[in-house]
Amino acid sequence: MKVLAIGDVVGQAGCEMVRQHLPKIRSEHKIDLCIANGENSAEGNGILPSSASALFEAGVDVITTGNHGLRRREINELLDQNIGLIRPANYHPTAHGFGYYLYDMLSYRVAVINLQGVVYMENLENPFECMDRVLSEVDATVKIVDFHAEATSEKLAMGYYLDGRVSLLFGTHTHVQTADERIYPEGMGYITDLGMCGPSESVLGVKPELAIRRLKTHLPTRFDNAEGNCQINGVVAEINERTGKTTKIYRVSIKQ
Repeated sequence: MKVLAIGDVVGQAGCEMVRQHLPKIRSEHKIDLCIANGENSAEGNGILPSSASALFEAGVDVITTGNHGLRRREINELLDQNIGLIRPANYHPTAHGFGYYLYDMLSYRVAVINLQGVVYMENLENPFECMDRVLSEVDATVKIVDFHAEATSEKLAMGYYLDGRVSLLFGTHTHVQTADERIYPEGMGYITDLGMCGPSESVLGVKPELAIRRLKTHLPTRFDNAEGNCQINGVVAEINERTGKTTKIYRVSIKQ
């Protein structure tokens, strides 16, 4: 099977970029399953029912999130419906939604698991221990993890920890595509960060002048998404559905 994973979708511009280009990407690369991180897909960050619907309608099969995933209360009902929109599994048990989703490919199932790092981020359940628990619950040969984390070291360590236990681990959150896609010794596909779907001339999707003001003054600044040309970043992984091992992985990047 071929899996396409695309990085954090930022605002309406990012959703529109996905709508315009995803069908062609799916066709050209013969994609069987598309996963997108949608935690910033609403204007002003977070995710709303309207932005989730936009991604599903564009051809995304499963939407993962991260530290902004529960920021907008309007999304709670959709999270609880278990329709392919998930939040990190190491959130508190009372959080709305689910930490993984079993996607039915008819002859087999794919487990898409969402996880959040704790280095330089919120003090959540230990992600390594959380993964042990989730993997004991999941019954699927193909397991794919979105590790939404800040620290490169934490992502790399999780890669070594899960090699041979999951099929594909991709990082999200930092919005900059890394050039370290690889297959670990036991057959797990990996990349530290997928990158971003959103405005190219920006600071992680935000208007540069606003990001500069915040970093220069350390004063509260309302972040507005940048405008102009956009990009799509992600990876395609070829996974053997019988063994659950990745046999090929390569980056995808499109700019307007």
